[in-house]
Amino acid sequence: MKELYIGNAAVARGLYDAGCSVVSSYPGTPSTEITEEAAGYPEIYAEWAPNEKVAMETAFGASLGGKRSCCAMKHVGLNVAADPLFTMSYTGVNGGLVVCVADDPGMHSSQNEQDSRHHAIASKVPMLEPANSQECYDFAKAAFRLSEEYDTPVLLRLCTRIAHSQSIVEVGAREEVPQKPYVKDISKYVMMPGMAIRRHPLVEARTEKLREYAENCPFNRVEPGEDHSKGIITSGTCYQYVKEIFGSRYPVLKLGMVNPLPRDLIRNFAGSVDTLYVVEELDGIIETHVRTLGLPVIGKDLFTPLGEYSQETISKVFGRPEKEHFSIETAIPARPPMMCAGCPHRGMYYVLSRNKCTVIGDIGCYTLGAQAPLQAVDTTLCMGASVSGIHGFNKVMGRDGETKTVAVIGDSTFMHSGITGLVNIAYNQSNSTVIILDNSITGMTGHQQNPTTGYNIKGDPAGKIDLEALCRSIGIHRVRVVDPYDLQQCDKVLKEELAAEEPSVIISRRPCVLLKYVKAKRPLHVNPDTCRSCKKCMKFGCPAIAMHDGKAHVDPTLCVGCGVCEQVCPFGAFEEEA
Repeated sequence: MKELYIGNAAVARGLYDAGCSVVSSYPGTPSTEITEEAAGYPEIYAEWAPNEKVAMETAFGASLGGKRSCCAMKHVGLNVAADPLFTMSYTGVNGGLVVCVADDPGMHSSQNEQDSRHHAIASKVPMLEPANSQECYDFAKAAFRLSEEYDTPVLLRLCTRIAHSQSIVEVGAREEVPQKPYVKDISKYVMMPGMAIRRHPLVEARTEKLREYAENCPFNRVEPGEDHSKGIITSGTCYQYVKEIFGSRYPVLKLGMVNPLPRDLIRNFAGSVDTLYVVEELDGIIETHVRTLGLPVIGKDLFTPLGEYSQETISKVFGRPEKEHFSIETAIPARPPMMCAGCPHRGMYYVLSRNKCTVIGDIGCYTLGAQAPLQAVDTTLCMGASVSGIHGFNKVMGRDGETKTVAVIGDSTFMHSGITGLVNIAYNQSNSTVIILDNSITGMTGHQQNPTTGYNIKGDPAGKIDLEALCRSIGIHRVRVVDPYDLQQCDKVLKEELAAEEPSVIISRRPCVLLKYVKAKRPLHVNPDTCRSCKKCMKFGCPAIAMHDGKAHVDPTLCVGCGVCEQVCPFGAFEEEA
């Protein structure tokens, strides 16, 4: 049966057909849909975990119990899960274990362009990299067989284009894999030093076996070409670009297993062409490997380590004729990132900006508070860093920092990795004010549930974490809840908590306006006779408000009637529809 799948959905179907029983993940673009799609198969138990480390450890537990399991994450999520990954390389698996990781060249929704192949090399774990949706499906299935045959977790690497582009996939039927018995084996699974030191030689031996396998495995193949003056080694989405540009003109070594890399296969390919090129996005992983083999190769001296490639960028490097370029002649207007009209975060940021606060930010929709005109966020590092960061900041800034600085973090991100930072504040006692922006959902990745919402991945009732009780239980005595649509309340509570000489938490609570159950109010309009053209409403940054003919104007197709603009306008020009 043939169907049209995006890469992530094809991976999920491959997991299903391979007999996978458990998928645990934390949402992260561009990997999110793998788990969302897997949750649609009743034979798979799927869940959102609080963070990627927990997800990987959950998948390991399911593997230990003898079932095929998987976890999925974006590239920076693999940093969070690196601790269990590196040691799982030593323990090996029982049931097959696949770790899906999606890199984000071009940083469409990420804070860096990290190349996850480094994790595969460092952890000594095999990595497969599909180049289209069919391979996403095939490689996901094959990864489980590879995992069980070589007693190792297997990394399946996607990138944004492969994860979200669509192509035809020929799918099969689900393979019902019997549960493997769990057998107690302290020497294999208890990684205390005396046991771990005896596992390391097994990891090295496994790597050599996998390297031999890479020489003739079905994931790597040579595609013949007519002109042997050039030969190209490539993988993933770059393979698609190379084939679209050159077709069968030059020989291509297409690598689907990118760790460990073959040696003889590359040597033989290099010997068949006059000039060898490597085309790979981000870091020169394959190129470096080729150079260690003593082979002359052209790679990052021509191809940038920055951003996404395209047919056009690769074509230009090879000096293709202008008539064959792949650029789009019509300019596409850019859509600047911004918080939505009625976003509950905007009211709190307006208050913070008006109070000239230093704002230690975090990862989520609210990072957009750094954009003009609010420019309310001073720093954003990684998940949970705001809560840890404000503690260190205030320790060196003293009272001057404590009375002017806040940390902001979303409800989902707080559950991911903000709790431990707050424990540090409570334990080591900095007078830090942490604002939890609780919009009742994981917003930036497309509205996934989290431990504070009371619902699981399928939307069924689940355990619900009480944020107020949690904060108090770890030693925060001052916990306040505000409505970010009420600017006066937010301003009053903010001033009180900044003045307090003890740690405090402000929970700014209002659901995301895009949630289906949130009903918009009637849009407001501006009375042109009352508007004084002061443009104070423009400093608020709502996309529903613009200046027309010198007067403020509300776009009724965007306005959700939140009423915050009414509080901002000093002249009462914003009115409800009669």
